[in-house]
Amino acid sequence: MPCKNFHSGEGCTRKNCKKIHDQGSSLLTMLGFLKGATKAMDICVFTITCDEIADAVLEAFDRGVKVRIITDDGQAKGKGSDIQKFIDVGIPVRDDNARTYMHHKFCIIDKKILLNGSFNWSRQAVVGNNENLVIHKDGPIVDRFDKHFDQLWKKYER
Repeated sequence: MPCKNFHSGEGCTRKNCKKIHDQGSSLLTMLGFLKGATKAMDICVFTITCDEIADAVLEAFDRGVKVRIITDDGQAKGKGSDIQKFIDVGIPVRDDNARTYMHHKFCIIDKKILLNGSFNWSRQAVVGNNENLVIHKDGPIVDRFDKHFDQLWKKYER
């Protein structure tokens, strides 16, 4: 997890701090984009178990950003899942309700930024896995993912 002191600008003075001090980590990059959302955030991910990511989504919602989440039904009910936090504050959440996995990992911010890649929105992805996060700004690929999200949103309506 990121070192809060290091990334707050105060700097970390803990000699044996084992937290992330890398400004270029996938988590910090993702958090920067989530915190920069101003209008909309459409999230389509297998799981969300990383509290730092969940907090950034909740903060965006509190700022008035329209948030929608699609996730895997089995993972939504799993240990450590942050999905119930979103439901509790009124963020619309839909799941696939299927035997197969809804295994996407993408987020569209303000209809112009796409976060996509192997990066699971989980603590394990942050502290243990080799993951990638690709950022696309504007362009046809963002539009395609936006349309795909809307198709899935309709598909999983109950």
